[in-house]
Amino acid sequence: MTDKFTPTDRNRVMRMRDQAHYDRTTIYEILDCAFLCHIGFVHKEQPLVMPTIYGREGDTIYIHGAAASRMMNNLAQGLPISLAVTLLDGLVLARSSFNHSINYRSVMIFGTAIPVVEKAAKVHALKVISDQIMKQRFEDTRKPTGGELAATSVLAVKIDEASAKIRKGPPDDDEGDLTLPYWAGVVPFTMVAHPVINDPRLEANKQPPAYVNQYIDDFETMVTPTAKSRKKK
Repeated sequence: MTDKFTPTDRNRVMRMRDQAHYDRTTIYEILDCAFLCHIGFVHKEQPLVMPTIYGREGDTIYIHGAAASRMMNNLAQGLPISLAVTLLDGLVLARSSFNHSINYRSVMIFGTAIPVVEKAAKVHALKVISDQIMKQRFEDTRKPTGGELAATSVLAVKIDEASAKIRKGPPDDDEGDLTLPYWAGVVPFTMVAHPVINDPRLEANKQPPAYVNQYIDDFETMVTPTAKSRKKK
């Protein structure tokens, strides 16, 4: 396994090529900051894009859904798919409307989904997905019953081709626009996790586990690594 994905006709970034990244380190860092993706595939000659959660383990992305799901049933037939993840980091406001932009980190993956059928492998894949969202939570819950596993479809997508695209920094105004009397700069975005809201049916005085509170404290820097430097200021 090489440390980079080879650019091909499918994964090669065509616009703003200076923002392209093909190394696994960059691509996997972006994937590991998120847990929501959008999957594109063709069903009966109709292009479809579906949002779903995912988990990454090595070069494999796991997704799950209801066994009766149209998306899961179609993908289980071995259709080629594309999977996209985007993290929005800020609005870039230039002096000219043409040069307005956004700061972002995105990944595009191409591969083929394979059904995960064996029970132990299926449970492991579900744990990978759960850990992608919040580590320790899977161990702190009732595990799926046989009936629940039967009602759940799990697919493994081997990452065959991938690329990342990252835009960061200030506006890219034309030299001739720099003296115009308009403000320009960046409005940074971050995702934050708010304090928990207890289930109203929770037993009295039941407190959230420590890992949940820690997750809330760490969430912003987990999803937006640049937030760590801002917090230090």
